[in-house]
Amino acid sequence: MGRLQGKVAVVTGGTSGIGLATALRFVQEGASVFITARKQVDLDRAAAAIGGDITAIRADSTNLSDLDTLFRAVKSAKGRLDILVASAGLVDPVTFGDISEASFDKTFNLNVRGTMFTAQKALPLMAAGGSIILVGSAASYMGLPGYSTYSATKASLRSFARTWTAELKASGVRVNTLSPGPIDTPIIDSQADSKEGADAIRTAFASMIPLGRMGRAEEVANAVLFLASDESSFVAGTELSVDGGMGQV
Repeated sequence: MGRLQGKVAVVTGGTSGIGLATALRFVQEGASVFITARKQVDLDRAAAAIGGDITAIRADSTNLSDLDTLFRAVKSAKGRLDILVASAGLVDPVTFGDISEASFDKTFNLNVRGTMFTAQKALPLMAAGGSIILVGSAASYMGLPGYSTYSATKASLRSFARTWTAELKASGVRVNTLSPGPIDTPIIDSQADSKEGADAIRTAFASMIPLGRMGRAEEVANAVLFLASDESSFVAGTELSVDGGMGQV
């Protein structure tokens, strides 16, 4: 029997990278999983790759109407929600002096505002034993040049986990932050104009990690599984770093 047998989960940003790996692992462990993304073509591709008990719903985490539609669908199909993984996010590396209003607003709108309202709208479907997992980043506790806005948004998620844990103590719903270090996903390619540029980013990150390499999305999904499962039933308000030691030594 799977570790999430009979559980109902939502994974936002579930069509690539950590979100996709998490959704796949959840299905393998027996969960009914809803994934979201902005583009239907990405949802169709991800659902086909995952297979099993997967439902793909087009939703923009910054659009509250889309979030209402998402959780209405979950309620209609399953009647409840056991696990929320808020992994929809973006990174737009810009040095401090060059940060534009548009870049700042775009990053905070999805990473912070979108995450907050996703969790808020999920909460009425969750009961004691429910688990909310906020996908943060090792960047939140490190000083990485070029990542001012991104790092600040992920630090906000760590703060959310603390505050919501205090506020939700009577509900039995747990909130935790999962903070990956550099993970080799398509988001790395989006930060460069060429394959050579992306490979240079990978090499630079690998040199900063004690284990000597970037992480894999599947390795992060394993940690998400722990926070989602009953094995972490006494874990709340914390931050689990999966960073290869990058921010720990």
